[in-house]
Amino acid sequence: MPQFAMADRLAALPPYLFAEIDRVKNEVKARGVDIISLGIGDPDMPTPDFIIEALHAGAKKAENHQYPSYVGLRSFRAAVSKWYQGRFGVDLDPDNEVVSLIGSKEGIAHFPLAYVNPGDLVLVCTPNYPVYNVATGFAGGVTKFLPLTDANDFLPDLDAVSDAEWAKAKMIFTNFPNNPTSACAPKSFYEKLVKKCRETNTILVADAAYTEMYYNEAAKPISVFEIPGAKDVAIEFHSLSKTYNMTGWRIGMAVGNEGLVKGLGKIKENVDSGIFQAVQEAGIAALEQGDPYAEKFRAVYKERRDALAAGLKKLGIEFRLPEATFYFWCKVPKGYDSKGFVTKVLQETGVVLTPGNGFGSPEAGEGYFRIAMTVGKDKLEEALARLAKI
Repeated sequence: MPQFAMADRLAALPPYLFAEIDRVKNEVKARGVDIISLGIGDPDMPTPDFIIEALHAGAKKAENHQYPSYVGLRSFRAAVSKWYQGRFGVDLDPDNEVVSLIGSKEGIAHFPLAYVNPGDLVLVCTPNYPVYNVATGFAGGVTKFLPLTDANDFLPDLDAVSDAEWAKAKMIFTNFPNNPTSACAPKSFYEKLVKKCRETNTILVADAAYTEMYYNEAAKPISVFEIPGAKDVAIEFHSLSKTYNMTGWRIGMAVGNEGLVKGLGKIKENVDSGIFQAVQEAGIAALEQGDPYAEKFRAVYKERRDALAAGLKKLGIEFRLPEATFYFWCKVPKGYDSKGFVTKVLQETGVVLTPGNGFGSPEAGEGYFRIAMTVGKDKLEEALARLAKI
């Protein structure tokens, strides 16, 4: 059989850290152990019925069976604009400042192709969702990681980037509320970042997928566009996935600077054909009617958060209490590294955790593990009981 070498861009990818975890998981499962997976950030609650009904109605429309617009239905983009105004007080032109996405991951992965040339410097706050640096590499860019540490409240030290690096940087990726640390960024941080990006002509790429998963009504996460001048330099990616339990539906949006939105749209018109229009109509229903449901989901996650926090304290595990997201960022016990600890837990208890060194820069996440609150409270308590045994 002939052998075909993969392209250099694939060969340059870091090893898939979770392959070994998957192997051990299958071995444990084969022993008859009931697996409790706290590893994946995928909501366990179903999509609300009214969204499903909107999809059903849209799917029966003959006009929805043809190719959609790659930028999205104008009615969907208008719904995004209205939602941003209601939630953040931000005005967006649906014709020029909003583009639909086949999930925010798709848009983030494609965005560097529009603006990053081989050798361009891209700043990535880490630990991070790996697609930022992977997409940078696919475009030929060079990643500089900005560490998020407990000492700086898991915010990047913008002053640690030299003037020469800021001058060279094509873009900076941020993600707040953050996956995996759960940290939120205050308005003062965004003000400083927007000012720096405007001064250095750096594109600000904000991943805001978790803004609706918060636990303090008085301290809701903000949009970067609440900062004056942000539209000069920023594009923000958002998603219906976590807010409305629609991860499998693959629908999201990018909003902001008109030129940046159009640049992403130019890539998309050459690589995809848009979102099934019935899904977009379901997305409109979610944006227009979904806030009460999102509030109920937050209440469920808060109950889980509080139960998990109490259990982890009893076990003596250090963690960051989530301000938002459904993740706990925990320190591994002394004597273990991230991979060794989660492997031991999986082998001996059947509980799946995520090693911290799998998120972007391995150095930044080493010594931590992530817990996803994507199982019911009873399962979480059972997982804690199993952990107590080791």
